[in-house]
Amino acid sequence: MATEQREIVYLEHWGLRERPFENTPDPKFFYSSPVRKQALDRLLYTVHSQKGCALLTGEYGCGKTFLMRKTLDLLNGNDYEIALMNYPIFGPNEFLREILFQQGQEVKEESRLELFRKISAHLYESMRENRQNLLVIDEAQLIEEPQVFEEIRLLLNLQLEDRFLLNIFLVGQPELRERILQYPQLEQRISIRFHLHQFGYEDVVGYIRHRLRIAGAARELFTPAAFNMIFKLSHGVARRINNLCDICLLDGANSGVQMIDEETIKRNV
Repeated sequence: MATEQREIVYLEHWGLRERPFENTPDPKFFYSSPVRKQALDRLLYTVHSQKGCALLTGEYGCGKTFLMRKTLDLLNGNDYEIALMNYPIFGPNEFLREILFQQGQEVKEESRLELFRKISAHLYESMRENRQNLLVIDEAQLIEEPQVFEEIRLLLNLQLEDRFLLNIFLVGQPELRERILQYPQLEQRISIRFHLHQFGYEDVVGYIRHRLRIAGAARELFTPAAFNMIFKLSHGVARRINNLCDICLLDGANSGVQMIDEETIKRNV
């Protein structure tokens, strides 16, 4: 069976408009559990109150990137200039050049001082045009060069009496917190901190039901026993939940079952 035909069978069998468990940060699928809502509120507070620097950490696959993308999605794009680094394996000069590139500026082989001056000038210009500057560094635990952390600290020194010229979001796995503690001058500049934990059982159930509802499901598709098994197998990690639910829905569609039960899950573990 061709891929397109499988897609049609998958969606038609379950009465869905689209696949509900893709591992992409589509904001409409954001599940606002109490913990996720609290995290989202803090990230938005960082922006609206111009707090300078926020640190968001969590285990691999728990939804940090998704949460950050949801935050950006809620902002009026015309009022913000956003630089997004997804894989920050840079030396200090490369780091500054990447910021300039993200800002849409011409990037040349210039000295560290010249690069920093160009970034500063652009930040001031954006402020005069009533745009707020945001820098999101995802997977920030991958930063290897101590000088890059120093550049982040220096960027946070760019401020007026009542505001930071640049709000920086450091997003990464738990070891990022330990890394930053090695740089106390930067650590002291972090105003907002939040650590994302895995979902508990009730949130696993709520998360699955929410994504199915957004995708068009009009009825319950998983048995209570299936929910319990998914919770145990996934340990509440969103990416694991997505992977398991997706393959079980495919298997269930091919098998012609009307609900995903324990047996379906066991076949796909």
